[in-house]
Amino acid sequence: TCLYFGQFKKLPSCKSDTVSNQKLVSMVEWHASERFQNMHASYYHKAHACIMVFDVQRKVTYKNLNSWYKELREFRPEIPCIVVANKIDADVKVTQKSFNFARKFSLPFYFVSAADGTNVVKLFNDAIKLAVAYKQNSGDFMDEVMRELESFDLQKSSENSSDKESCPEEKPPSA
Repeated sequence: TCLYFGQFKKLPSCKSDTVSNQKLVSMVEWHASERFQNMHASYYHKAHACIMVFDVQRKVTYKNLNSWYKELREFRPEIPCIVVANKIDADVKVTQKSFNFARKFSLPFYFVSAADGTNVVKLFNDAIKLAVAYKQNSGDFMDEVMRELESFDLQKSSENSSDKESCPEEKPPSA
């Protein structure tokens, strides 16, 4: 499931747009479970941050973090990544446990409950800040190429719209 504007929807993935400090940020969530061994490389394209979530009630989801993280770093070696322990509402004592995965890779770690909203807003606000900072300061070659292409598209779009505004529409000659 995906938390989307405060509602739960059963979707394999979902997208939302939000504004962060006057910047439009698109957030896309891919629900990848243990039934998938990996994701297609295109899913990593243009990603500027990653939130890796595991279910505190299902150990296999925690154990799978290693393979997901390895795959993430294969395609996006530098983007910020956050590790999240979800479903803390089921047993608050879990917040007293130590989860070494995040510490091992020096990754930010959050305890959340998607069901009751605990730390969800903070998690997404922090993820957005990390993604925006990464995109603005990235030395990643692919990000530089994408910035150039986006800039080119904006310039081309701007030129096309100014041409339309300045040139009157031609009318066919009257017979």
